[in-house]
Amino acid sequence: MKLKQKLAELVPQWRAEITEIRKKYGNKKIMDDTVAHVYGGMRGLKALVCDTSEVFPMEGVKFRGYTIPEVRKLLPKAKPDGEPLPEGIWYLLLTGEIPTEEDVKEITEEFHKRAEVPDYVFKVIDSLPKETHPMVQFSIGILANENDSIFRKRYEEGMKKTEYWDATFEDALTLLARLPVVAAYIYRRTYKGDTKLDYRKDLDWAANFGHMLGIDNEEFYELMRLYLVLHADHEGGNVSAHTNLVVNSALSDLFYSVSAAMNGLAGPLHGLANQETLRWIQALRSKFGGIPTKEQLEQFVWDTLNSGQVIPGYGHAVLRVTDPRYTAEREFALKYMPDDELFKIVSLLYEVVPPILKQLGKVKDPWPNVDAHSGVLLWHYGVKEYDFYTVFFGVSRAMGLTAQAVISRAYGLPIERPKSITTRWLKENLDKLPDAEA
Repeated sequence: MKLKQKLAELVPQWRAEITEIRKKYGNKKIMDDTVAHVYGGMRGLKALVCDTSEVFPMEGVKFRGYTIPEVRKLLPKAKPDGEPLPEGIWYLLLTGEIPTEEDVKEITEEFHKRAEVPDYVFKVIDSLPKETHPMVQFSIGILANENDSIFRKRYEEGMKKTEYWDATFEDALTLLARLPVVAAYIYRRTYKGDTKLDYRKDLDWAANFGHMLGIDNEEFYELMRLYLVLHADHEGGNVSAHTNLVVNSALSDLFYSVSAAMNGLAGPLHGLANQETLRWIQALRSKFGGIPTKEQLEQFVWDTLNSGQVIPGYGHAVLRVTDPRYTAEREFALKYMPDDELFKIVSLLYEVVPPILKQLGKVKDPWPNVDAHSGVLLWHYGVKEYDFYTVFFGVSRAMGLTAQAVISRAYGLPIERPKSITTRWLKENLDKLPDAEA
């Protein structure tokens, strides 16, 4: 496989670079942590390496240095005026290079070869009550595939440390190939009467996902391509990414680490946010019997804030502009569903909410993030089961998780083991600690 050959060329270069950096600059300080860091979820603490993506306050996420608009323009597409193929973003995350159409086609074909999920995986999922949350089913379904881990088998055979990335890459291909099959099965089983739809080898990865969900619509295929690209990666410090890296650093294989990452993604403060936002928008529409006036919406927003709640889908820990992922989704909606009622409400919120949040004077980022829009797009095409929305997120984010894991194994990074301190130690030493530099 050409992608594997490309990685085989890059890995020695990466290792040499990392070795030189550690040897020459190992004693250089990046930053000092503070009491606010240890009690504040380590927010902003520079303590990890993640080369797949970075989030900038004024530009949003960059995948290997490429912005969202650049990615949408440069990556290969299923059709000339369409959205980029997710196989291309995975290639970019792994290598740092824009793939050719041939590169992307090869990944799609490799996924086709590996997409058959063992029957026992479906039986494991079937053993759960149908009302079990889809993210529980998804996490268990991922882990049930672990029996086919190449990494575990080769490790037990005495694989060299320099080959860890290779075996991890093999697991990544298998895991990504199977994820849409497992996810779609959970959707059909939970909401559509236990009917499994066949995998089609004439479709790309994202379109196959849409087909197996039961939505054979070219526009929905395009939405899946866009959605899976936009959510593919977001640095290494978010809950799901960090969980994946911590578990993977113990030399657990990808089936263990990605399953664990999904358990973090399921939280209301992480991947659950898009369904919470849509639920709020639905309540807003219900209250006004349709699209409210601008004045009604302004009052509704103030009432929400005055009740002690936040405006879901607005604000971001890093961004200080409208999330470029939101903008991409808005452009999709303007192209394919401009008259959708929920989209019109989202558009009106875009006019109303930022000025109000600015008036408060204490909101660092008054602009919408990706969660302010994504749920409305899924709802438009008939996916109206809120609880499944985070599974979409999980299928996409698995590309970033697997790429980060392969690269960390390529770098030869050790097991994560930060040092913890006690509150007692802090109280005994607070007066002796220097103040952080301004």
